[in-house]
Order: sequence, then structure tokens, then C-alpha cells
Amino acid sequence: MKYTFSGHSGLQLPQISLGLWHNFGSEDPFDIARAMILHAWDKGVTHFDIANNYGPAPGTAEMTFGRVLREDLAAHRDQMIISSKAGYWGWDGPYGNGGSRKYMIASCDQSLRRTGLEYFDIFYSHRYDPDTPIEETMQALVDIVRAGKALYVGISNYPADKQKECYDYLHAAHVPCVISQYKANILFQETLINNLPVAQDNGSGFICFSPLAQGLLTNRYIHGIPAGSRASKNVFLRPEQITTQAVDCAQRLGNIAAERGQSLAQMAISWLLSKDVTSVIIGASSVAQLEDNLQAIHNTTFTADELARIDAAI
Repeated sequence: MKYTFSGHSGLQLPQISLGLWHNFGSEDPFDIARAMILHAWDKGVTHFDIANNYGPAPGTAEMTFGRVLREDLAAHRDQMIISSKAGYWGWDGPYGNGGSRKYMIASCDQSLRRTGLEYFDIFYSHRYDPDTPIEETMQALVDIVRAGKALYVGISNYPADKQKECYDYLHAAHVPCVISQYKANILFQETLINNLPVAQDNGSGFICFSPLAQGLLTNRYIHGIPAGSRASKNVFLRPEQITTQAVDCAQRLGNIAAERGQSLAQMAISWLLSKDVTSVIIGASSVAQLEDNLQAIHNTTFTADELARIDAAI
């Protein structure tokens, strides 16, 4: 595993980070979640990305990770980067969502209790909240760091113009934004065009989630919708999105990947790593899937012809 400095900071992140968005909550087998976390760690993944609403149920991914850390990895805490976030729904009522100071600090405190941690390495504002002044949300992040609850701060899912406002405020407060997290993949390149340059110009690292487009950039749906898949559960991928056009695109991309000696999923991750990003967050539902995706780090160079063929395929 290679490690890259995040923006202008001294913090290094692995090429691939493990995200606990799904498959790590109370509705999933703990032994499988534990095995995936430990396998990632054994393979050099030092960054684990969680949030207050990850599970399912919301919050339980933090509990799962906290248990694995406590029972298996406690001696390695100082070798890890653990991030969490607040911004989406956390609990009922007017103070359990958004970007208010009340919500941000309360959510951080709750996340620390669920994980059993004394501090997070990175704490994010998970989304732009148009109903809260950016200054209020950013000052909450600053104060979380100054209170010793986090070492660094990040932002996620902010529009480019608001992204710059965040950077300016945090820089002036001497708590710079070390990382910016955005959805990006071969089928969704807008953030690489609109948000990555803003991050680079302002000294922030850039980390991508959803590299496999919820499974569209795999071979999983080429022969229909398998039982247990996200599309079968209508979870962040609807059955109507598995169109003939989407399947044909996956097959074209899969042919290019095969010529590179990769699976389609591996090529999709490698393609992102070739875009000068700091890290790519992957999810997993099994150790075998995780191991397959981790192999992407071994072939991240693309020829001009391959890139042109990928563009043509989509």
C-alpha cells in the first residue's frame, strides 16, 4: 500500500480507505464485519471512514468499529486514521440534522461515545446545509479541534463555491481543511471537474467515495439482478437503473479491464487512483470482495488509448 500526503498537510492516507457506510451495522453479522476490518488492516489500510448515520441502523457502524478496535486493534490506535462525520439525519427533532453548532458538536460527542474513542483523527461536515451559515458550521469544526475531539477537519458534498468559503474560513482560523470527500467514478466525473481543482488550489486533499457506482461498475448486474444485491433491496440503487444501456456499458468497460488483466471493479478503482486524488474509499460485503478490490493498487497506469476507449465506452 502506498500513502499520499493529504493536500498541504503532513497527514498521509493510504491509496485505498475502507468505508463502513453499509454492511457494518447492527443488521449485519458482526463476525463478517470484523473479518473485513481486520483484513483491510492487514493489507495496509490505515484509514477507516465512518459517520453518525452509517449502519444500518444509523450509528451502529460506529459501534461495530469501536468494538473491533477495542477487542482486536487497540494497541494500534496511533497507527490509524479514523474519521467520522455529521450532517445528515442523526436523530429526531430540530437538532438532529444539518449544520448547526448544536448538532455538529452533539453529534461528534455521540460518535465518540459509540466508538469509545477519545478523539477522531478527522471530523467532517458531511454536507452543505443551506439553512445554516457556513461560518457557524465551520466554527463548530474549529472548536471541535480546539476541544481535543478531533485532530483535523474535512468537508464533504459541498458545492464548489461553498467549498471555497469553507477553505477560507478554516484557513483564517488556523484549522485548515485537510481533506474533501466527494462522490466520483467513471460514470460520475462532475466532481473531478468541478471540485477537485478547487481542493487542489486551496491545499486540501481529495478523497472519493462510490468508486463502483453502487455496483454498476462491476460484473454483478450483467446477467440480471442477483438476490441480496443493492438493486434487489432498492438500497441506493433502484432496479430501474439496471437498464440495457447500463449493462452494455459495463460489458464494454469489462472488456477493456480484461485486456488490462483486471476485473471491472479493479479498473474502476485504478482509474480513480490515476486522477491525482489522495485516496479512494471502498466498501465491501465480504473479505473476498474486499481483497479483489484491493488488488487495484497494482495497476494504476493507463495509456492514452485506454483512457480514450473508456471515454468512448461511457
